[in-house]
Amino acid sequence: MTQFKFSKRVPADGTDAVGAILKAAADPKIISFAGGLPAPELFPVKEMKAAVDKVFDEHGQEAMQYGAAKGVTALRQAIQQHVKEKENVDSELDNVLVTTGSEQALDLVGKAFVNPGDTVLVEQPTYLCALDVFRSYGAEFASVEMDEDGMKMDALEEALKTHPNTKLVYTVPNFQNPTGRTMVEERRKKLAELAEKYDVYVLEDNPYGEIRFAGQHVPAVKSFDKSGHVFYMSTFSKTLAPGFRLGWVVADKDVVNKLTVLKQSADLHTDNLGQYAVAQFLADNDLDAHVKEISDLYGKRKDLMLAGIKKYFPEGVTYTDPEGGMFLWVEVPGVDDTVELFKECLEHNVAFVPGDPFFAGAPQPGAFRLNYSNMKEDQIEVGLKRLGEALTAAVNK
Repeated sequence: MTQFKFSKRVPADGTDAVGAILKAAADPKIISFAGGLPAPELFPVKEMKAAVDKVFDEHGQEAMQYGAAKGVTALRQAIQQHVKEKENVDSELDNVLVTTGSEQALDLVGKAFVNPGDTVLVEQPTYLCALDVFRSYGAEFASVEMDEDGMKMDALEEALKTHPNTKLVYTVPNFQNPTGRTMVEERRKKLAELAEKYDVYVLEDNPYGEIRFAGQHVPAVKSFDKSGHVFYMSTFSKTLAPGFRLGWVVADKDVVNKLTVLKQSADLHTDNLGQYAVAQFLADNDLDAHVKEISDLYGKRKDLMLAGIKKYFPEGVTYTDPEGGMFLWVEVPGVDDTVELFKECLEHNVAFVPGDPFFAGAPQPGAFRLNYSNMKEDQIEVGLKRLGEALTAAVNK
């Protein structure tokens, strides 16, 4: 049999632990808090159908033709207006690039800026797919400690001094994946200052920021950027639907131009019909009202999850209490092997995502992520009861 000589960017066999976990959790008998899926019952199917019909009537030929690599102008204009209104980020049209989901934004930035051996600073823990992307381009990682107010800026500056070859700081400042934590405004200002001071770039990933059900909005890191060192990225996956695969980057024009060249070699341009349809949806509908509906439902489900944790989990377990987004983070003292704990929970017909893949370095034992956005209310308590029984059994071993 041929032994294929894959590039160093291809992960070794058996490294897709999360894929295996999610596959196991897909069993219909299992109540799964493992995925990161939005609630499908809130997808605006009727409104989007009307938007698509209108696009075919008014822009059918353009929507079905090749398009510009930077994206459909009407959608880029809508994004430009959106980031100004929501995040106080001033931009021109040339600062906006539409991407095929936020994953492509991560990949393009990694490809454009990360050379083998460059250091990428990440929150501890951080979004696991970002680690996969930057690792594929040869990045070395250094993790920066967090607390309930987000990435600690004294720890970040110390890491910048310790790792002078740092190229990029990656952060999810709003309702972070996986912890649900939010970076406070003072730290966001400091992050923008440190980026300029140490001449490193910040990739601000904000997929969840609008889904706030408690507390007050905090301006984007990009809104404090005076030097162009901060690249802002977001997506319609959590506020409309992930199936459209529509994300975007707002950055300095020179950065957007380079990312555009790299995008052309990847997919020429993002799906034209999806771009036209979302632009039409935004023109004809109240996105804020739709997002409020999402936020209200997720807030209700988060409260039910916290009530179940308090009722059924063993003493000593700690957990975050997010003000928005889709996830919370649990830490169980006395558990040494979270993957083994996951397997035990499967036997109780309940699933989570073990914390291990979210760490760039040594993982924290006994930590895992729970998702509350994609589970019906009547199943949340049932699942938390099962999970509490499994955790109690593991702690008392």
